[in-house]
Amino acid sequence: MKLHPDASNAFAIQSYDRNGVVVNGQIHSVPLILCAVQGPQTWSAISFDNLTQDSFDELLPFQPELVIFGSGERIRFPSPRLLQGLIHKGIGVETMDNGAACRTFNVLAGEGRLVLMALLPVA
Repeated sequence: MKLHPDASNAFAIQSYDRNGVVVNGQIHSVPLILCAVQGPQTWSAISFDNLTQDSFDELLPFQPELVIFGSGERIRFPSPRLLQGLIHKGIGVETMDNGAACRTFNVLAGEGRLVLMALLPVA
């Protein structure tokens, strides 16, 4: 699906499909971490079933106010114990399917929010 983000200095998603996302004109495969101010990076989490607390602790250095977790083609909620590092730092976590995660990321990043998206591959 193609998206049309608002004018902003933040990184934005132009389109997404099963294989990855286009961020500021460049194709990136998933798993992916996308920070509104630091750009895309590979995420070590390779599937929902292989998520660990370390997978989510990997997001802490970005110091987001909110993490949007794209769980794949459908919504799958991670165990709360995996999110303890984020919760203890007061970082919110919202779980969505990948399409909703991409659209929500663009809206919040366009508003200047310190948002980070962590996107898993579609299984």
